[in-house]
Amino acid sequence: MSEDKKYIETVGRRKTSIARVRITEAGKSSILINDRELAHYFPTADLQRIATEAITKVKAPSKFKITVHLKGGGISSQAEAFRHGLARALTEYDVEFKGKLKKAGFLKRDPRAKERRKFGLKKARKAPQWSKR
Repeated sequence: MSEDKKYIETVGRRKTSIARVRITEAGKSSILINDRELAHYFPTADLQRIATEAITKVKAPSKFKITVHLKGGGISSQAEAFRHGLARALTEYDVEFKGKLKKAGFLKRDPRAKERRKFGLKKARKAPQWSKR
């Protein structure tokens, strides 16, 4: 990174959630999601753990100021989209992190999404009740 406080911006996705993640080197760590603190945006400890797993996995020596713009999807998929974007940003920051993050599966976009509804059916695969008579 250069001297004039440049940032690294990446995009993470999961289902219909999109996370735009920016990381900047800073004196102390801080995470802002849609202008709110991490603990306020993700209320449960489990969601907070999922969101910050990429940093804890690589044990980064420097501290980062992380700002995130999240939109779409539910709160769980937003946490995973944030993790995906953060992992991508960390690999751009230092290529050494790539091995650990790839092994943990944080760099791969999870392709699972809701299947579309087909005509004649109630949902993607659920058919209406069949009656012989």
